[in-house]
Amino acid sequence: MKKFLILSFLNCLFINSALFARTQTTLDYQDRIHAESSENFMVVSQNTHATEAGYEVLTKGGNAVDAAVAVGFALAVTLPRAGNLGGGGFMLIYDKEKNKVETIDYRSAAPKSAKSEMFIEGSSVVRFGHLVNAVPGSVAGLIKAHEEHGKLSLSDVMKPSIRLAKNGIPVTKDLNYALEWSKESLLENSISKNKFYDKKENPIAVSNLFKQPKLAKTLLLISRKGKEVFYEGEIAKWIEEDSLSNGGLITLDDLAAYEAKERTPISIDYRGYEIVSMAPVASGGLVLLQIMSILENFDLKTQGPNSAATVHLLSESMQRAYADRARYHGDPDYYDVPIKKLISKEYLKERSKSITKIRTEDGKIYAGDFSKLDESPDTTHFSVIDSNGNAVSTTYTLGSSFGSGVTIEKGGFLMNNQMRNFSHFHGKSDDFSLGTSEANKLEPGKRMISTQAPTLVFNPQGELLMVLGSPGGGRIPNIIAQVISNVIDHNMSYASAVLAPRINQRLAGDLELENGFSPDTIKLLKEKGHNVKRSMTMGSVQAIFIKDQIFYGVADTRRPGALAKGN
Repeated sequence: MKKFLILSFLNCLFINSALFARTQTTLDYQDRIHAESSENFMVVSQNTHATEAGYEVLTKGGNAVDAAVAVGFALAVTLPRAGNLGGGGFMLIYDKEKNKVETIDYRSAAPKSAKSEMFIEGSSVVRFGHLVNAVPGSVAGLIKAHEEHGKLSLSDVMKPSIRLAKNGIPVTKDLNYALEWSKESLLENSISKNKFYDKKENPIAVSNLFKQPKLAKTLLLISRKGKEVFYEGEIAKWIEEDSLSNGGLITLDDLAAYEAKERTPISIDYRGYEIVSMAPVASGGLVLLQIMSILENFDLKTQGPNSAATVHLLSESMQRAYADRARYHGDPDYYDVPIKKLISKEYLKERSKSITKIRTEDGKIYAGDFSKLDESPDTTHFSVIDSNGNAVSTTYTLGSSFGSGVTIEKGGFLMNNQMRNFSHFHGKSDDFSLGTSEANKLEPGKRMISTQAPTLVFNPQGELLMVLGSPGGGRIPNIIAQVISNVIDHNMSYASAVLAPRINQRLAGDLELENGFSPDTIKLLKEKGHNVKRSMTMGSVQAIFIKDQIFYGVADTRRPGALAKGN
């Protein structure tokens, strides 16, 4: 009888619990923010039209590299402040069948006749105009990727970008705003002025159809004749003519000598996960890996995401990584960058031991002055994965927004202003800083360092987990580090990891915080000695995450028009 009563009680309890559970009549989800998901492929970029271009190529049977190349050329049409033919960047390519990561360095390079004294104006560096144009690498890099890994013809891959340039795109509020903001450089160049503004110097109006026939012709020539037409043929002659007749330095010899290069990727183990990034001259990869290796010496999980304790550790780790950047990073073809030492566990564990509960004072970690090297946040990143699991992570840039402000008259494309990113004050000051760095001094043909850091992350089983990167100038490695840590250390959902509030700390100065940190957290950070400063949004992470053979695309809403699209 007693046993029967107990069973009856438990049965009633179960029924009541079940009834109670059903009293909630609305469906809820665990996550506040949701990623785009697909089972076949995924494209994520900062611009809707560019994402659609990559998507189109994948639906026609192209692979991840085909789609990435399509996105790269499309962004030159649809995101002129960063997408480009006249700039440069870096690419990681993951071949799933070979289980191998390859890289392409297509960073811009110095013309042979360039000398640092040409670029110095008083205590600053020339920012705009033909003089600061470096030899562009984007076309060489995209075509190298396609020739070595693509599946479709170059003509098929470039059809979307040619169509977009020829038929036009509606002007968005974002493009109109960017053109208004960038008048300082664009109005100085008559070709850019006529292309982007009306007779009253107003930017092309929102909703107007923006056609670019000269750019369409350039893209068509590249699609038919490949790299040679840009670096040795008709387009090369346009660039030289425009450059030399306007005080620039780029010659046909400079263009013909340029080549996109394969580099050995760099990687670390982080709590059992493998983080793979771009090697120098992309110094952002080294900074990222150093930050993560320093953080590995602390229990971030128990501190919680974006707590004052976690933010403090992030800030201190960033400081130390940027100190090494100022001293050791340069073009490996010209300077022996001690990569193995910089990312060794032993070295970075020692670096972590100098972190206390109070912020390290400026000047205590090789502190330097970053004012002489102005890195623009207007870069762009895109990520692609195809149905076979092959992936591409690519970041490229013009430098500043719209680069140098120079549009090649006959070609209709903008040129970079990357010559300003060498250490032009090398030998002219005793101060130790990035502006005086021996490693990054200007030499003929040399490539200037960059914080671009396209990245791949593999889980402890060796399976691809993340494909990501971001624009953001000097903030790029800091941004990527936070997204990775949010997933691995704090088990955040993929969308939440990308959209969580960010911090930025360089070698010296303010601790920058996006909106979203509580007054209590800020108060605690000030008590730890941080000079807290509110910041505009940081970066625009375009990421793909893979779990249980499902692709999750997250387009960062910090930049209008970003789109993740899969099938």
